[in-house]
Amino acid sequence: YVYYLSEAAKLDKSEKNLTFAAQLILENLRGEQDLAKLNWKTEQAIALFEKGIELYPDNDDLKIGLGSCYVFGKGRVGGPEETMKGIQQLLSVVRKDSTNMKAQMMLGVGGYVSGQYDKAIERLQKVITAQPDNLEAIAFLADTYAAKGDKEEAIKWYMISKRLVNDPHYSKEVDERIKLLR
Repeated sequence: YVYYLSEAAKLDKSEKNLTFAAQLILENLRGEQDLAKLNWKTEQAIALFEKGIELYPDNDDLKIGLGSCYVFGKGRVGGPEETMKGIQQLLSVVRKDSTNMKAQMMLGVGGYVSGQYDKAIERLQKVITAQPDNLEAIAFLADTYAAKGDKEEAIKWYMISKRLVNDPHYSKEVDERIKLLR
């Protein structure tokens, strides 16, 4: 379905349809575990975002989406140079508008994925300051502190995420992470 939707969007060339199809594939690829499917979905989403940027060069959401494809897709399988392509795309948005929290969030995730934990923490803190209930930013911040080896901060942010979600299944998963840290 998504493939045909994306093909129709390419023919239609409307900003709305290109963005919708590209975002749909991007959301889907974030959780993809099969490498072949991940590569295919990433290529499809990149093509849509690039087509959208070609037609609508001032659309920052398209640029954030393209950068995200490199962070979540190519960066996971292609290595740090692919993640850096995405980060450069995201930085172009932030240089223009430092208050763009979608771009700041993706830069934080990119820092986490590429092992640049201090930069990731700085970006994610900025997002949380602007959006205190942003669960994704809080969870990534906790994971970043854990990856950096700062167990105390990781546990603090995991506990905040548990409080925000207030779901027994989520709490159980977070408790397992905390137990591994201790």
